Amino acid sequence: MQLPFRTLFAAATIILFASCTKSNTQGKLIPKDASFVLQLNGKSLAAKLSWDEVKQNPLFKDANIDSSMPSAMKQVLNNPDSAGIDATGDLVFFVMKDSTGSYVAFEGSIKNAAQFKAFNKQFIENGTESEKDGVDFISKAPLCIGYSKDKFVYVFDTPQMGQMDAFSKRMKQDSIDIPPSKSRDIGATCKAIFALEESNSLAKNEKFTTLMKESGDIRFWMNAEQLMAGVMENPIMSMVDMGKFYKGSITTAAITFDNGKISFAAKSYMADDMIKIYKKYSGSKISEDMLKRIPGKDVVGLLAINFNPEIIREILKTIGLDGMANVQLTKIGFTLDDLIKSNKGDLLMAVSDLTMKTDSVHYNFSDKDEVSVQQKPTFKYVLATSVGDKDAFNKVMAVAKKFLPAQTNDSVKVPFAYDNNGTYFTVADSKEDATKFLTGPNTNFDFINKINGQAFGGYLNIQLMMKAFEAQAVKDSSNKVVFDASVKLWDNILMKGGDINGDNALTQSIEINLMDKSTNSLKQLNQYAIKLSEVYKAQREKQKANTLAYEDATTTIIDTVVAVKPTSKNKRK
Repeated sequence: MQLPFRTLFAAATIILFASCTKSNTQGKLIPKDASFVLQLNGKSLAAKLSWDEVKQNPLFKDANIDSSMPSAMKQVLNNPDSAGIDATGDLVFFVMKDSTGSYVAFEGSIKNAAQFKAFNKQFIENGTESEKDGVDFISKAPLCIGYSKDKFVYVFDTPQMGQMDAFSKRMKQDSIDIPPSKSRDIGATCKAIFALEESNSLAKNEKFTTLMKESGDIRFWMNAEQLMAGVMENPIMSMVDMGKFYKGSITTAAITFDNGKISFAAKSYMADDMIKIYKKYSGSKISEDMLKRIPGKDVVGLLAINFNPEIIREILKTIGLDGMANVQLTKIGFTLDDLIKSNKGDLLMAVSDLTMKTDSVHYNFSDKDEVSVQQKPTFKYVLATSVGDKDAFNKVMAVAKKFLPAQTNDSVKVPFAYDNNGTYFTVADSKEDATKFLTGPNTNFDFINKINGQAFGGYLNIQLMMKAFEAQAVKDSSNKVVFDASVKLWDNILMKGGDINGDNALTQSIEINLMDKSTNSLKQLNQYAIKLSEVYKAQREKQKANTLAYEDATTTIIDTVVAVKPTSKNKRK
């Protein structure tokens, strides 16, 4: 039997429309002005790490036998399904700042309504029950639970999160008086979430919809404009138009736990003024030539950037600081124009060959020389930039040299050296390394092809960094266990970004690589957490035993003193 062409066309149209829709279901119970949102893909997370594996954590087991923990919580810890929650569905956390302060919410889907109701009546004893528009509520400050037949929301009042706004207001009023916190009707807040119109939620937000469509185990959303709203009232911040940095600024990320690595695919939606500037003056690609010039054998970490120097002028102009910057620079001997022309827009910072060395520190107390032997880190470093207009560069350097110590053989030894060859200017830990950078050792480090190709690149070798401190870390048995587990787990971090995609978002990617490349990273993190919990539990038990021994010893001493204390009768004799 063949389907009619019209039926096939209609089906294709529906599928296409569904895939291109600008709305989403996850954001229906999230206010559009939420500061933070964290969405957990329960199905994919459960497939990568079972609850039985999580339960192997010693702290988890201790909680299960803790007599002070409510039986309802023990029940759900042992079996999340017993609470009636669909753990394989989407679970969402969000933070909301409002006129009363702030609150945190946790929401998801209900698998068994009867079980969910029974669990929460135990969870909130003597709570006030109510119903509105087919939604049930159980409220007992600072918590309220709202649930329909298929959705639930836990709302927690968090007034302390509003302290940053209060601090800004106190500075603005030039007063240290702390205003009394407003009282939140937590039940009304919870009911308002269920009564949200789609237009006032994230369900209609195109950026949030795009995030929900991206592949990932965890999705992150941060609204910088809402987060910084109170801070911007600070009079110091209000001196410049910093709002142009944050207006409409959104950061999103999709996090995936793969075999041997944790991947972050991030986007930054900048304010309109900022995105216009960035698109006009954005950089191209970080300089591979500069990366290959890094002195030293083992690179621990680096940050490389390529940008159009004109972006400095445009940003200062946008926030209203270009005039002030030019006046201040002119006072010391060059102009903003000189500063911008002096470099081509390549910047590199790198650290290599990190080791620990023994250092003797001499102290002179009461005319007696005492020596303290310490272990301190030593490393090579380089800070380099490409040279633009040579006349402008020489003008800037002439001023800089007034503030830098002279580099002659007779001068006092300084912890850095600087030099340039007309193409690059560099500051390094020694004259030798500054020269090495300029002459170019041309080392093709294996990480270069993993971080190049965009305007920003970064690298951190966690293995080298940890092993440099091994001698100090393994002195204590507990620290050695943590150190060994850390060395076994962490490898390196790779970062790159700077491209603008079709949504006018600045893209970035971060890759945290683990030593075991064949096992899922979420399982590895769980095993790492178990190992750390075992150490913490052993330390806590040891501390408890020492405390009890001290108390017993103190009690024995007191009892002995009391037993031999002479009575008044003995004193008369």
